[in-house]
Amino acid sequence: MPLRRMLFLVLAFFLSVAHAQEEASADPRILSIEPVLSEGWLNIDAEVHLPLSDELRYSAERGVTLYFTADIEITKPRKWWFDKEVVKTQKTWRVVYNALTRQWRIGTGELTLPEASLDDALSLVRNIRHWAVLPSADLETDELYTGRMRVRLDTSLLARPFRVHAINSSAWSLSTSWKDFSFSISDAALPR
Repeated sequence: MPLRRMLFLVLAFFLSVAHAQEEASADPRILSIEPVLSEGWLNIDAEVHLPLSDELRYSAERGVTLYFTADIEITKPRKWWFDKEVVKTQKTWRVVYNALTRQWRIGTGELTLPEASLDDALSLVRNIRHWAVLPSADLETDELYTGRMRVRLDTSLLARPFRVHAINSSAWSLSTSWKDFSFSISDAALPR
């Protein structure tokens, strides 16, 4: 009997540790940010861990449009003054389910793309590619630039009844924390 209790306690301990690690990995966060120079622009590539709660999934499956916004700020540090703001911009995606066609759509601006599932639609938000944020002509060579980025569920764009519900529900407060990054541009990397 004591051996059985001991095994039960050890098993319970490991299950609680595994559950705590699963809970910690469920937090939304930016996994990586990579600034890339391409075709005369500074592009941002990013990987985002963005899990949706059951309440958000349920609402999306009932036709509520979800808006996700990525915010980015890039500054150039100065020694004797405040940092110079180089760019402060954002990009918003809207994810919507059409019950008549049983099709998910994700879009930014006027462009929308059909997707097979909610997770497929969210892959564009979770895997940001070639987001042109700044012309490379605005960057100086051999200077250190610092930036930060976050991705959030933008409840300010929801229909008014859902905005009220979003204020009162923690399931609708989905946001990564700011992730810092830095980079510099070499003279050879700039186009001539």
